[in-house]
Amino acid sequence: MKRNILFCAALIAGFAQAATSQEIVLGAGYTDYSLNGAEDGAIFSLEYLHSPFYEKGRFSARLAGVIEVAETGDAFIGGGVSGNWDLQHNWFIEASVLPGAYSEGITFNDLGSTFEVRSQIAVGKRFNNGKALSLALGHKSNASTGRINPGVNAVMLRWHVPLN
Repeated sequence: MKRNILFCAALIAGFAQAATSQEIVLGAGYTDYSLNGAEDGAIFSLEYLHSPFYEKGRFSARLAGVIEVAETGDAFIGGGVSGNWDLQHNWFIEASVLPGAYSEGITFNDLGSTFEVRSQIAVGKRFNNGKALSLALGHKSNASTGRINPGVNAVMLRWHVPLN
């Protein structure tokens, strides 16, 4: 599993270098599993945000991919759409929905299926050099498509690095 995650991270990084107006987002935070007996812990993420495919006014939408790994060995890889709303004074709100595959590291961190969807909302501040810092609240769930659906929440501090 760790080899697959490293391969996917290298693949995402390779695609990111081939285009413009893209971003890599590094995150670190903490998980909170809903199931009794589950083990909460630190979580780390590597996210890739592609160039926008839609822009209108202060809103833009783009494709996104993510790899998340928790200290308990839980892992998630997903891809989907991310939306960004620019606010005044370089502040922004970002929201994303990324379906993907989840693998629990310990039995009690089972979310009910391999298929899970990560939804996330973040508030951030972009600096003059293009980099940004954001605080994100995320949730992974299988939308009741699995045998159980306890879900997991996460809070993360994220560092955005443009690739242009």
